[in-house]
Amino acid sequence: MNHKLAIFDLDNTLLDGDSDVLWGEFLIEHGLVDGHAYHQENQRFYREYEAGTLDIHAFLRFALKPLREHDPERLERLRHQFMAERIRPIIPPAARKLVQRHAAADHTLLMITATNSFVTAPIAREFGIRHLLATEPRRLGNHFTGEVDGVPCFREGKVTRYRQWLQAHRYQPTESWFYSDSHNDLPLLEHVTRPHAVNPDLTLRTHARNKGWPILNLRGEHIVVEPASHASDDRR
Repeated sequence: MNHKLAIFDLDNTLLDGDSDVLWGEFLIEHGLVDGHAYHQENQRFYREYEAGTLDIHAFLRFALKPLREHDPERLERLRHQFMAERIRPIIPPAARKLVQRHAAADHTLLMITATNSFVTAPIAREFGIRHLLATEPRRLGNHFTGEVDGVPCFREGKVTRYRQWLQAHRYQPTESWFYSDSHNDLPLLEHVTRPHAVNPDLTLRTHARNKGWPILNLRGEHIVVEPASHASDDRR
């Protein structure tokens, strides 16, 4: 068995945008939430995420509330429309090529994201990524409760969830890649053997350059490796 593992963040990494923010805007467009108030809160939380000051539990109480308040069948129909109208158009060809490169090398593929699994499960399937670690909305029967099930998949929580996944699958990678855009993912980036910064924010870009990590741009047709120290580490 090939024990090489490729891990991918989602928002602003494999997507040229943020699925959580876009889902909120989509809910506004379809009248499932109060437009002005929801937009203001959604943007406030996103700014806090970028600044590294996000209270993940406060955000999740906000983000998961619409799942609790609406019929699951309607939410499923909207999610299907959301994938077609908002997500597929922001998947860059380079992101698909990166995932396909690892798949062709027979690496195990894992998506790990703070965005909840209701939103992200179809996106993982779109990329052909079998394994998904995401923040899990709690369910009671077929209905969402608005609460989180287990550890939120955010910052150090990603490392916790990753370790749990390794233990559950009795899997110990001999080599591990992780691709992310955000300084919020530094705990997991420091945990793998081959960290990569993708379309990075300023904090992560600075950290990556200091560490000699490869820096990629996936926003176009082709995977672009920025000229920097240790760029050759990206060769596989």
